[in-house]
Order: sequence, then C-alpha cells, then structure tokens
Amino acid sequence: MNRILLRFALGTAFLLCACVLSHADEKSGEVSLFNGKDLSGWDGAPGWWYVEDGVLTSESSATKPCKVCNYLIWKGDELSDFELTAEFKLSGMANSGIQIRSKQLPKWDTCGYQADMTGDGKLIGFVYHHKRGLIAGRGEKVTIAKDGKKQVESIGEPEDLLQNFKRGGWNKYRIICNGPKITLYVNNVLMCQFTDNAAVNSAEKGVIALQMHPGSPMKVQFKNIILKDLAEEQ
Repeated sequence: MNRILLRFALGTAFLLCACVLSHADEKSGEVSLFNGKDLSGWDGAPGWWYVEDGVLTSESSATKPCKVCNYLIWKGDELSDFELTAEFKLSGMANSGIQIRSKQLPKWDTCGYQADMTGDGKLIGFVYHHKRGLIAGRGEKVTIAKDGKKQVESIGEPEDLLQNFKRGGWNKYRIICNGPKITLYVNNVLMCQFTDNAAVNSAEKGVIALQMHPGSPMKVQFKNIILKDLAEEQ
C-alpha cells in the first residue's frame, strides 16, 4: 500500500511540475518551431529535408549532389522583431545558414539576411546577404547609414571568438532582431552586431528558413528551434 501511495504521489508531482513548466513557457512567449518528429510547419524541396533521430537534416553526397541552393522555409508569419535560438551541427565541408527577415522566392529559394555558418568555422558569426555579400563579420559592430556608408568597430578578435565554436559538434545560434539591429551569439558568446539603416535592400520583416548549400558532399542538422516574438512585448 505504501509503495502504491508513493508512486501516486510521485506521479502527481511529475504532472504538476510538467504543468508549471508548460505554463512558464507559455508566459515567456517562446514557441518551438520544430516538433522533433516530422516537417510539420515547414516547407522544403522534395527529397532534401527529413527528420533523422529527432533532428532536422539535409545531406548531399557524390551520388546525390546538391546543385542548386534550397531552403527549408518556416510556414509561419513574416516576423520583424524576434529572438530565435537554434542548435546546429555541420559536417566538415558543410556550408549553411539561418535566413532571417528574408523574402521567399519560388522553388524554395530566399533572399535576405543570413546568420552564416560553415563546418570549418570560417563563416561562423557572420551576417550574409544575398544581394550584398558578407555585410558583418565575426568580431565586428557594423552600422550602415541611410546613404549606404558603412562604419565598422571591433568587439573582439575573430580568431579568439571562433574558439567558442565546436567543430563537428552541436552549437547554438542566438539571433536577435530588434528594429534595424541584428545581433548574433554563438554558444552564448557575442559574435557580431549589425545595424542596417540603408534605404536599399534593408528589411524590417521576412521569413525564417534553413539553408542547404550546393558544393562538396555535406550534412547539415538543426534542432531545438525556439522563437520568441519581441513585437508582442512592445
């Protein structure tokens, strides 16, 4: 009888704890964009994105090369001010990225800002833009004026910051978009900050997407993708 009562008490405590955690997540405004099971809520090129061991995955090989860049696009609203965290894992030759405030194009393509990433670490912590190239580097605080003039300040040594990236392992991007400012963290370390006041090619809102890049055989994976809409707090 005592064992039965103990099991009941433990079960009740577990349920209460689960309810509290769920309520706390709801109050914080955080939403998980990936259910860990399938591609629900996402739209991707057929045959290129799938779930492997609870992880969003895309892989190219010698027998299945990726010849054209494609994106797994979140089917939610276009977002303006938000905080996005996502864990990612890249093979050594991989090239990928997380699109933010981007324009959705036909055939699972996008155009806009990207939190860049490569398996060798060279582009970790960079902001890339399809029409403007690399617009902010690791260790840089960049401000672009309305007329397009660029001002760059240092916030750290690029090679020192790269030491926080785990090659071949799981890493976490934290991306904050607030007004014209975009800030990137990797494994909770500030990598770069970019303020875009340019009259041309800047964007106040857009889609979120994950990149599969053409090139050498590679594997890219994502999990624990959490979104917090900052616009709701303002």
